[in-house]
Amino acid sequence: MPSNTTSGQEASPHTPMMQQYLGLKSQHPDILLFYRMGDFYELFFDDAKRAASLLDISLTKRGQSAGQPIPMAGVPYHAVESYLARLVQLGESVAICEQVGDPATSKGPVDRKVVRIVTPGTVTDEALMQERRDHLLCAVSHSKGTYGIAWLDISSGRFMLNQLQQESDLLALLQRLEPAELLYPEDYPLQQQLPASCSCRRRPVWEFELDTAKRQLCQQFATQDLLSFGVEDAPIGLMAAGCLMQYVKDTQRSQLPHIRAIAREQNEHFMVLDAATRRNLELTQNLAGGHEHTLASVLDQTQTAMGSRLLQRWIHAPLRQHAVINQRLDAVSALQPDYPELQPQLKQIGDIERVIARLALRSARPRDFARLRQALQQLPSLQPLLTSWQSPLLRQLSQQSQPIPSIADLLQQAIVEQPPVLIRDGGVIASGYHEELDHWRALATGATDYLQQLEVRERERTGISSLKVGFNRVHGYYIEIGRGSDHKVPADYIRRQTLKNNERFIIPELKEYEDKVLGSQSKALALEKQLYDQLFDAILPQLAELQQLAAALAEMDVLATFAERADALNYHRPELQTEIGIQIEQGRHPVVEQVMSEPFIANPLQLSTKRRMLLITGPNMGGKSTYMRQTALIVLMASIGCFVPAEQALIGPIDRIFTRVGASDDLASGRSTFMVEMTETATILHHATEHSLVLMDEIGRGTSTYDGLSLAWACADYLARQLKAMTLFATHYFELTQLAEQLEGLANVHVDAVEHGDTIAFLHQMQEGAASKSFGLQVAQLAGVPKAVIQQAKVKLQQLEQQVDRTSTDGQPGPTTPQVQLDLMPGEHPVLQQLRSINPDELSARQALDLLYTLQTQLIN
Repeated sequence: MPSNTTSGQEASPHTPMMQQYLGLKSQHPDILLFYRMGDFYELFFDDAKRAASLLDISLTKRGQSAGQPIPMAGVPYHAVESYLARLVQLGESVAICEQVGDPATSKGPVDRKVVRIVTPGTVTDEALMQERRDHLLCAVSHSKGTYGIAWLDISSGRFMLNQLQQESDLLALLQRLEPAELLYPEDYPLQQQLPASCSCRRRPVWEFELDTAKRQLCQQFATQDLLSFGVEDAPIGLMAAGCLMQYVKDTQRSQLPHIRAIAREQNEHFMVLDAATRRNLELTQNLAGGHEHTLASVLDQTQTAMGSRLLQRWIHAPLRQHAVINQRLDAVSALQPDYPELQPQLKQIGDIERVIARLALRSARPRDFARLRQALQQLPSLQPLLTSWQSPLLRQLSQQSQPIPSIADLLQQAIVEQPPVLIRDGGVIASGYHEELDHWRALATGATDYLQQLEVRERERTGISSLKVGFNRVHGYYIEIGRGSDHKVPADYIRRQTLKNNERFIIPELKEYEDKVLGSQSKALALEKQLYDQLFDAILPQLAELQQLAAALAEMDVLATFAERADALNYHRPELQTEIGIQIEQGRHPVVEQVMSEPFIANPLQLSTKRRMLLITGPNMGGKSTYMRQTALIVLMASIGCFVPAEQALIGPIDRIFTRVGASDDLASGRSTFMVEMTETATILHHATEHSLVLMDEIGRGTSTYDGLSLAWACADYLARQLKAMTLFATHYFELTQLAEQLEGLANVHVDAVEHGDTIAFLHQMQEGAASKSFGLQVAQLAGVPKAVIQQAKVKLQQLEQQVDRTSTDGQPGPTTPQVQLDLMPGEHPVLQQLRSINPDELSARQALDLLYTLQTQLIN
């Protein structure tokens, strides 16, 4: 990448230009400084080296410092957005330094100043953000074991805070928000647990002072206090909000009129999903880190990017308020006949939420105005449809989606049909909008006729038939004559430029007209920029109305999407009840059924106060995990107001969803797979309540047989007996099935499978009762394990089954059969212990005969 380079001593630190640069750089020592010089943004010294490495651009030099060349790198100003996008994605921040003085009147270097700072959490440019994902700036604070958090979407003005008592709740919220940038105080106690996926910035402790924070916020909202926002009872959250507000003002260097309020997120209004649950349920991101085969990928048929972002926020924040959920469900029902007509019109509206934010920041480009105009022009045709709805929520949204004719008419008159990307070259303001602008434009564009007339006249006067009148940006207007006609050039022709085969001249008349035309072009462009700025002034008084409009249309988009998904995917309306429990008829996994080539096998589920835990057994690959996850996803979908993949779903109050499904090493934190499993299990056992839905899959498989079995037994017992949580507990420890006889509210269910010789067929059907066996060897054979290994495993399995309750040679307890209990009476003969644990009704004829031989062998020995 070429730089705007100049060699020599003019870039020495002692030159005025370099002194100016170093003074500006000293104010922003930790971030890259883009220093405007002509058509380039230049970087010097270490900034240049860093930028050259990050952006893969050329590293050059300019002048010397202390006898060494000064490193320099640069990027063209007209392509700066693409370079900024790359830097922001890498977590870098950039100070943009522009020329603010007039080169014609400046003595020495043109005055420059930093006009804004681009950081990962404060970007608003379209090229720097992902269209369908929120781009959040967060700040966290703490005091005496209480944690505060504030987050701002500067591209919409949405400003929230919260205050939490548990470290785990804060980390779960951060995982949900996925901020692009996070501010934290120097003395923050959880620095090691801050998310690695965002740019984290340490800030001075004084920026988090409560009085300073309140002053900052009151100044922003033009209020005497914060009582009307309902945040005064969250002082630690306010501390975070104050730091965040100060940071945004420091970086944007402009007014922020679209940030008009702050609200507290009420914990009791939302279902809690911890980080493990969000990961395991693959809500908006799959386990591989992508976005395919997630709940969001199935549900997202939104027509606007702002609708897509809202849908993802809803997915990550399921509600506990049945009244609000039912309002959404009513709206979805009402939209089912109308969504085919509504969705195409919503698609024409586009992402006006971010357009409005750029208008508020006065950074909107001409095409932003055109997008807003197009959106406002769609509203009148929407009105007949909006007024027909009977749903209270839809009526409210329709009231907030009324046309704004004053702005629509203004933009129709002021902006050309297809404006250019930038205002700098003009051509944005429509003809007929402003009389003086039309006058200067007419002078500028009238040059064509005059030049043609001049060319004809001069050919006749000079007798040079090849004479041409032309123009370029460097030399202005000229008369061009070939060298063979030099002898015919009149005396009043003044040579302007010599070329290889031609000479270019100017005459006083053409020079006078050139001054007139170029002056008119300059005046037209200056006036056009002035009129463009006045458009911001005209629109900003209605900013609140525009923001309300964007929010209403985004919500309408999501609800219409739910209606479309219900029709397209055979979803049905769930019913919410006050009694504890979940009852699902013919439930399906919303994601798995979309990627399967064969029909999905639907299954029922019933949980209630008398049936709080299902102990699920059956073969690997049989569908236990799918069954568990689909239950959680159906509950979650119902809680965001979406119809669900089931023939019927009755869902009681749910405060949290927990999942302990699968695990991997966390090597960075020095935690093994089993340690991760136990940490997640501990979280569930500490926080689950009788209103929680708990998914537990294969607890204890990461340690020895007896250790794992004991832990699984104790966890299941604690969940059922103490916590009374609604639990789906999948296991391969058949011994746990005996809990159904000992604990009220626990029932055995299993996934059915059928053996065909040495193979197995999965039926994926949930049946009452415990499974007869685990089919581990059959599944291994399906996976392609060599036949010799499978055969040897069968021999070893037969040997182990004949050594029930014996100690292995390495000192570890031997394996157990499905009939062995953990609470055996000490001092009894092993045969009596075996007999005491047997349930004859559960034995096949072959199992009974094998057991008889085993008991006989034990008596003889």
